[in-house]
Amino acid sequence: MVRDLAVEWLGLVPYADGLEIQRVAVEARRRGTAGDRLLLLEHPPVVTLGRSSRLEHLLLSREELAARGVEIHEVGRGGDVTYHAPGQLVGYLILDLEARGAADVHRFLRSIEAGLIDALAELGVPACALPGMTGVFVDRDRSRRPRADGAERKLASIGVALRGWVSFHGFALNLSTDLSGFRSIVPCGLRGVEMTSVAVETGGAGEDLAERGRRAVSRAFRGRFS
Repeated sequence: MVRDLAVEWLGLVPYADGLEIQRVAVEARRRGTAGDRLLLLEHPPVVTLGRSSRLEHLLLSREELAARGVEIHEVGRGGDVTYHAPGQLVGYLILDLEARGAADVHRFLRSIEAGLIDALAELGVPACALPGMTGVFVDRDRSRRPRADGAERKLASIGVALRGWVSFHGFALNLSTDLSGFRSIVPCGLRGVEMTSVAVETGGAGEDLAERGRRAVSRAFRGRFS
């Protein structure tokens, strides 16, 4: 039997510690000593390189990133290069997909996108998925911001991994992130895509947005995965 999704807020967690937390959580889920969980947290500034990363998508050297206080980690999730920093809500989904009768990675990715779209609607940002791309973008046809020609505006990146059909890694949603950090990379390897945030799209920021973001994501993912 699949239990309801437990949502836990972990606060600001160094990236290496986040990897260890996930390792322990995945093993507990595989043994059946813990249920499905969504771990919500933030990371200090860090660039992560997924399995599909290309070196040309890293626009600064490791030495330049270190001088700016940005760590770099090569990880086993899907996807290309991305950036994490405070103000960004990271969600690690520890789910037994087989027990849910949903052992389909593409279906899982679309469910994550749908959960984020639900949460963003609650936060006042019309959002959508785009064909051929993984992640969540501003729905420019319904956005309150003037529509600009050219770049799509991306709000959330997604990259997952599986161990015996138990998922880990997950998503990163920009709430009030300092977006300048994305200038050191080609986010997710998508040239011509502009990274944005809920704060930019709505003109709101601060602790209230962080708390509202956590509540909205918690409700949306419990609705999708419980």
